[in-house]
Amino acid sequence: MSRNFKIGLFVTVCVVATTFSFYFWQVAKTPNFQGEKEKDFALLIPVGGTYESLLDTLKKNDVLNNEMSFRFLAKFLDLPERVKPGRYLLTRKMGNWEAIQKLRNGRQDAVRLTFNNIRLKSDLIQRIGNKFAFGPDSLQALLDDPQVCQKYGFDTANVVSMFLPNTYEIYWTTNASKFLGRMYDEYQKYWNTERTAKAQAIGLTPIQVSILASIVEEEQGRKKDERPRVAGLYINRLNSSMPLQADPTIKFALKNFEIKRVLNAQLLVKSPYNTYTNVGLPPGPIRVADLNSIDAVLNYEKHDYTYMCASADFSGYHMFASNYEDHLKNARLYQEALNRLNIKK
Repeated sequence: MSRNFKIGLFVTVCVVATTFSFYFWQVAKTPNFQGEKEKDFALLIPVGGTYESLLDTLKKNDVLNNEMSFRFLAKFLDLPERVKPGRYLLTRKMGNWEAIQKLRNGRQDAVRLTFNNIRLKSDLIQRIGNKFAFGPDSLQALLDDPQVCQKYGFDTANVVSMFLPNTYEIYWTTNASKFLGRMYDEYQKYWNTERTAKAQAIGLTPIQVSILASIVEEEQGRKKDERPRVAGLYINRLNSSMPLQADPTIKFALKNFEIKRVLNAQLLVKSPYNTYTNVGLPPGPIRVADLNSIDAVLNYEKHDYTYMCASADFSGYHMFASNYEDHLKNARLYQEALNRLNIKK
């Protein structure tokens, strides 16, 4: 073999190796996801998901810029045999190598769960269940199970008190039971020694605080600075064994939250949530109370008010009174304002 031939062969091998290395680098490192789309893509792989179903999801959502390069590297890295369930965020700057390594090693991205402004237990179940692989039905089965609720110190009516509106990071593959365990852990962290002592000083349990907070929030959703005063009024009523007479509980009992003017006939609805006919707190919250409302109860304003009605100027605040005579004057002003606007229900 001549020297020139050896040199030529060496050069050829180097060129081929360089070309292949460059091609492999392009396949591995070139961004290959989402094309011109603005958002990153969250790939959901359920338990039992296969490589072909993974590919099908990527294709249906037009995620891959170059399917052939993805398939080539996926096979090279044994992804078809190592698909793991989870939620994986595929970013626009991500190349095949980074994405496939993430998938085959099961490095899933947590769901950022935020829930607030929820009234009904069924709405809470749907809001949360649709975010995770376990789905709404599994969560509902647990929250409607008296034994499960009792395990955490609740019943089926007040178990929503355990859910504190906030932002949580939880893996999509977490099952419903572990999810409840996480919510209970957060609940226990929130109800520390200081907050529990404040509740005891008022004569309420943490659950009762949440129930009262839900009424306060429904009564005063817009003006948070007034919530401690509203809470103080209801606490005065509880301490005097007076019915709370909270209109939001009537709306909850009727499951009609569009009512603007509660009528006398509606005050007779037969329900444990009717605080006109039942003394004390209802059996459960009438919404998922936010932390501000709970804090308003724990740090309620001390005063002698036992009556209130919406302000006649529709400012969103209330008019307060410590006796029924003054309350009737305030109520008359508000009713006249409603009549002027022809608001009947």
